[in-house]
Amino acid sequence: MTDAPLPNDLPDTHQTLAPLANAGRLDTLADALIERGWWADPNGLEPAMLKALQAELQELMEADRLERAGIGRELDFQLAGSVRRDSIVWLNRQRPVQALFLDVMEALRLRLNRSLFLGLFEFEGHFAHYPEGGFYKRHYDSFRGAANRLVSVVVYLNDGWQPGDGGELAIYRDDQPEPETLIEPRGGTLVVFLSEEVPHEVLPTQRPRSSIAGWFRLNASIGNQIDPPR
Repeated sequence: MTDAPLPNDLPDTHQTLAPLANAGRLDTLADALIERGWWADPNGLEPAMLKALQAELQELMEADRLERAGIGRELDFQLAGSVRRDSIVWLNRQRPVQALFLDVMEALRLRLNRSLFLGLFEFEGHFAHYPEGGFYKRHYDSFRGAANRLVSVVVYLNDGWQPGDGGELAIYRDDQPEPETLIEPRGGTLVVFLSEEVPHEVLPTQRPRSSIAGWFRLNASIGNQIDPPR
């Protein structure tokens, strides 16, 4: 599969993501992470970048590059259809659109470190596609104290999402049985939350649902291996 060139109308990196283009939005994001552990912006991603990412995912799907997602890492990895039903492909710098998005995440990493002194080390992420009926049950993105994933990021890539389409991101507070909020996966929406602190789930979707999900990680390297199995 050949790498598609970057579209000509993509904005500068620092204009692509709302918190990077506006210091006030970055302050709001930082304050929200401190006060409640999560933040969401329905206009978080610039439209031209959204369109480029949608086209990139479509090309990857047509080339059958996505694989069924599982749970756990390394030797603990397993497929678990009762927990999650989505397919993913990890982002890399070999393809121009993905490289640009990773540059955007790097800029956000630096801004978060300056604002919150988090010591975020790197970003990893993947495209995620849920078929009709797909879901991901309530979970944390990182075990408390594991210090591998610290801040989670989700960017939604769906056009024309309507009430009743399902697939909302349900964010919970601690052990409460009902969600604190439901976030519709409308295209361009950006969500940022604390990986160890915020339980969440993807509710069953009534139509195909696409996103990028990723995490800013700490430097938990041993022997030059990032987050090695323990």
